[in-house]
Amino acid sequence: MPHLVEIAPSILAADFACLGDGIRAVERGGATLLHVDVMDGHFVPNISIGVPVVASLRKATRLPLDVHLMIENPEQYIPLFAEAGADMISVHQEATPHLDRALSMIREHGCKPGAVINPATPVSMLSEVLGSLDHVLVMSVNPGFGGQKFIPGALEKIRQLKLARERYNLTFRIEVDGGVGPENVTELVRSGAEILVAGTSIFHTQDPAEAVRSLKQMAGGALAQRA
Repeated sequence: MPHLVEIAPSILAADFACLGDGIRAVERGGATLLHVDVMDGHFVPNISIGVPVVASLRKATRLPLDVHLMIENPEQYIPLFAEAGADMISVHQEATPHLDRALSMIREHGCKPGAVINPATPVSMLSEVLGSLDHVLVMSVNPGFGGQKFIPGALEKIRQLKLARERYNLTFRIEVDGGVGPENVTELVRSGAEILVAGTSIFHTQDPAEAVRSLKQMAGGALAQRA
């Protein structure tokens, strides 16, 4: 049951002075999700955007908002991001001792729950929650900054998640974030990735719409080979 592959442009890499234009460009290119990185300067060494920006994005686009919380105490903020218009909310396994509770909160607030694992975290750390997830996000860089180099170990994690999903007859989707671009899309999709988060390789090009189109085309080709 191959799921369709979605390209999720990461607005962290967009020009914030003309964010609306950037969003319209990736919509023209056929993006079906927007990835929104929320960083608190504690869990990761950087500060990005918060609830008000998500609320503004909600007014600027009809695309689903995939909100990735790279923050400590995520439970405290889940209701606020849900209210601001998030459609999907992902929390890091490493950021809360109460992952199951956080995921339940996300669902209770009407959003799709996802769990995220950093490069040093094995897939096995999610074994108890895989059945209650809409998606699993595999970090293929250490979170906190855009433009980093892809860590190849992510491919094996994607394969492990795909196997676990088949073995236990689960339905979660597999998402990957970090260093995703034309050079690794084919391999990622063949390994089992279905949501490809791409920032620099879309927004730091001359034509973001064309960059999305090109990634979608490559992903579609790889999916056809996989099937």
